Amino acid sequence: MSKFVSFIKNNKAISWVLGFQFFRLILLPFMGLMPQDAYYYLYGQNLSLSYFDHPGMIGYLLRIFSEIFGQSIFVVKLTDFVVTSLTILSFYKLASYFLSKQKLQRAFILIASTICVSILSFNSTPDVPLLLFWTLSLICLYKAIFEQQKWYWIFAGLAMGFAFNSKYTALLLQIGLLGFLVFSNQYRKLLLSPWLWFSIIISVGVTFPVWYWNYQNEFASFAFQSSERTNSISEFKISPSYFFGAIGHQLFLLLPVLFLLFITFTFKYIKRTLVKFKLPQSKTLFLFAFFVPTFVGFFSLTPIYWVKLNWMMPSYITGIIIAAMFITKKQLKIQLIFSIVFHVVFALQILFYLVPIKSDDTWVGWKELAEETRSLQQEYPNTFIFSNDNYKTSACLNFFIDDKVYAQNIIGLPALHFDYLGDNLSNLEGKNALFINSDKRFKNKDKLGEVNPLLKTYFKNVTELAPIIIKINNKEVRKFWVFYCTDYQPKK
Repeated sequence: MSKFVSFIKNNKAISWVLGFQFFRLILLPFMGLMPQDAYYYLYGQNLSLSYFDHPGMIGYLLRIFSEIFGQSIFVVKLTDFVVTSLTILSFYKLASYFLSKQKLQRAFILIASTICVSILSFNSTPDVPLLLFWTLSLICLYKAIFEQQKWYWIFAGLAMGFAFNSKYTALLLQIGLLGFLVFSNQYRKLLLSPWLWFSIIISVGVTFPVWYWNYQNEFASFAFQSSERTNSISEFKISPSYFFGAIGHQLFLLLPVLFLLFITFTFKYIKRTLVKFKLPQSKTLFLFAFFVPTFVGFFSLTPIYWVKLNWMMPSYITGIIIAAMFITKKQLKIQLIFSIVFHVVFALQILFYLVPIKSDDTWVGWKELAEETRSLQQEYPNTFIFSNDNYKTSACLNFFIDDKVYAQNIIGLPALHFDYLGDNLSNLEGKNALFINSDKRFKNKDKLGEVNPLLKTYFKNVTELAPIIIKINNKEVRKFWVFYCTDYQPKK
């Protein structure tokens, strides 16, 4: 034990990483449920080959942890923390193939200090397993390509398949692999290797559940993802807010020093390629092959399209390794100062909720809403509950309440995976309901004063009740509108 303690003290990088991880671990019990946590937990409680808006890996992981440790908010967060910790360890292994000992330590500190890792450690999203399997894929591909260990082509295929079963963005792994081989003079011959194509075939085979689910459901998930993006891009409009919003997101996730390093080395290498027609050396080219399509590709869309803050996350794996080749000791210190300040502020917000969040994407109020909803059901017995905000209120109430909670498919609107849970809504015919919806902007305690026309279409009578007001630390922070609806009549 004393040798281990001595090793930690003498290795500053490990000390920093353990420090950040311990900080995150002690915050876990204080984190409330996020809507994404509840929604993907719902995935795991309704096992399926795949799901409407994403593949199911995050749901499967949450199901495994909840079966072992029980259902609680802490177990949900623990799942994210453990998987993200494995990603950090895998990153260290990957980075060791490219960096000297000193630069490896800097890379290790860089990834552990990002806000990105904190978000992945606290919030269940498909990106949590995606980054783990993305990193494992790169380790296996490195072994297969640079060390000529053929069996690693098989492991790479499995890892790439599991990454796709986490999130569709993982398709960029195969694109990056083929792109690297096309541009690499030294390794281009591998395009003729049966091991390469065997690896890709294995990766496709592993994704069979996703394809088969889509086949069974008229390719609903693929259609949803592609049509949503295509429709948005087709509405061509240059918007500075999209561009600067993306910059703001990346500055937040990476922190300023690391983000500026990303921009600097990207510009440097692209300029060298275009002006001098000179590509990086093979190992650096390998890193860029899995950085450029995700980071540069998505960033190039930001002037005309709202790129979500998590879409570029896979590029951070190889991007941070490249950044570690250039970062100075002084820059690393500045990065750590930014990180410590941001994490302290983050902790204060979690513990004391200093600044109200005008959004449903918050960790406060959901448990209290569930308690108020149970009380309402006692006043209005034999009622079912539903909401109309895609998934957030419905998923959170489903987590805390034993009775089934429905989404906006009750009033004929698309409801993401709630449409695929196998609910026979005709069984609810004639029943009464409580309709609960969040007031995101919460300016006063007044009633809404109007009724959604769809409620009147599906229910005989609709009466607005007093809103539910949630208090945190004796402050009124959230508001939910409540409607009592009688005699449900589903459309035939």
